[in-house]
Amino acid sequence: MKFVDEAPIFVAAGNGGNGCLSFWREKFVAKGGPDGGDGGDGGSVYLEADDNLNTLVDYRYQPKYRAEHGQSGRGGNCTGAKGADLVLKVPVGTTAIDIDTEEVLGDLRKAGDRLLVAKGGWHGLGNTRFKSSVNRAPRQTSPGKPGEQRNLKLELKVLADVGLLGLPNAGKSTLIRAVSSAKPKVANYPFTTLVPNLGVVKVHEHRSFVVADIPGLIEGASEGAGLGIRFLKHLTRCRVLLHLVDMCPYDGTTPAENALAIVNELEQFSPTLAERERWLVLNKLDMLPEDEAEAACQEVIDKLNWEGPVFKVAAINKTGTHEMCNEILEYLESTWDEEKANPELVEREIDIQQQMQDEARERIESLRERHRAERKAAKEEQSDDDWDDDDYDVDVEYVP
Repeated sequence: MKFVDEAPIFVAAGNGGNGCLSFWREKFVAKGGPDGGDGGDGGSVYLEADDNLNTLVDYRYQPKYRAEHGQSGRGGNCTGAKGADLVLKVPVGTTAIDIDTEEVLGDLRKAGDRLLVAKGGWHGLGNTRFKSSVNRAPRQTSPGKPGEQRNLKLELKVLADVGLLGLPNAGKSTLIRAVSSAKPKVANYPFTTLVPNLGVVKVHEHRSFVVADIPGLIEGASEGAGLGIRFLKHLTRCRVLLHLVDMCPYDGTTPAENALAIVNELEQFSPTLAERERWLVLNKLDMLPEDEAEAACQEVIDKLNWEGPVFKVAAINKTGTHEMCNEILEYLESTWDEEKANPELVEREIDIQQQMQDEARERIESLRERHRAERKAAKEEQSDDDWDDDDYDVDVEYVP
């Protein structure tokens, strides 16, 4: 299945039904009076999180959705039927944004969450509603109100506690295979991982966390190089980032230079994300001689001026991974316990995540605008190059 994490859609709620103008007519009943019923309310449009979905691909091919209209009222004080609500299933972790106003309508964080994105129109009133002591035969009715219409942008950000960050071939997919049951593709060439992968790390019985593996970054990713930076938004929900560094690069670069390049790309993408809790993981130490490994690790630490946690692992044979997972779980559980005791920390975390997502959205959109401008300029330049006055010369032949 194709992984799609963004989709623009149009949603329209149903219109309310009109009120009915009617009078009671029956044999032997004189002046039966008004009996026009009200219309029915229009159906609303909801988004509902479903943990059986993991992509927005369906919304790429069906972008328009309309709820049912309410039916008009009828005589005999019969109320029109209400329009059925339309419930659109989306993956857990989906954010709905109004394209026209750029307002974030809501975030679906857990299965079963439901978000109203377009409210149905209110019903119209029948002439019975306008009956009074001085208006025995009202001929007034009111029409139903139109339902809301919105152009929405659905954004999916995977829900994970830990995110893996690093260059292509740093060993992120190998690490997630080593610590969880996830089986992402692993190969000895760059950009093996093309879409995010999730894995559940079960450290102890009933104690686990979720780790996300995203496609690797390269230097210049913030300008669109490689697979770009659009997958970095999936890290905005993570509590801990693991910065993986390949200690034996295949291309002749140094681990310290590669580590610094990732830090620079992260800062350009989102300053708030760059300040997130981040731990350094020095991987592939099994490929270095024992007498050189310690010096190589220290060089990376010094180059980054690193003061946070450091783990030295070899994901291919799971060396050091168990201790690392234990440390991560203890940190996450202590964070969760603090938030349970202090609800203000939860609000603060939501605000931080929202700020990271706003910065990510702004950066990605600015990059897209620049690429559109470059393509437009290239197209105009090409059309100018194709222009040739000789192509439009007309030869006139005079026949005597």
